[in-house]
Amino acid sequence: MPELSQETERGRALPPFGLAEVTGPSMVPTLHHGDRLLLRYGVPVRPGRIVVLRHPFQQDLLVVKRAVERREGGWWVLGDNPYAGGDSTDYGVVPEELILGRAVLRYRPPAGRRSPLALVRWVLSAARPLLSDRSAARRLRAR
Repeated sequence: MPELSQETERGRALPPFGLAEVTGPSMVPTLHHGDRLLLRYGVPVRPGRIVVLRHPFQQDLLVVKRAVERREGGWWVLGDNPYAGGDSTDYGVVPEELILGRAVLRYRPPAGRRSPLALVRWVLSAARPLLSDRSAARRLRAR
């Protein structure tokens, strides 16, 4: 995922929107490796939303996870893939200040050359809003 600029780190306001690329399998089946995300910075986090955060132990690393529930000290975040790891089950509650923004749209880039029919199918499925999935949040909280 792209890192925020040094100017942003020095106290300048975050832009309202940003872009990120998903790497790894932790959010499968919702997000896949190579998906692009449109992010909205500085918005309130609600359970079930997909968020981008700084890893609590390696803060130069940005992570995409689902905010499951608010707990004392921050947010409990989990990946949609229970076998991938790298979420609050490994590092605990994530402080609010480490959550940078919320993913609002997933964009899947085209893969190479395509037939006209495949291109139409891609256009219809490439961009998808990422709405709150409260059922997933409940299911993940039960783990």
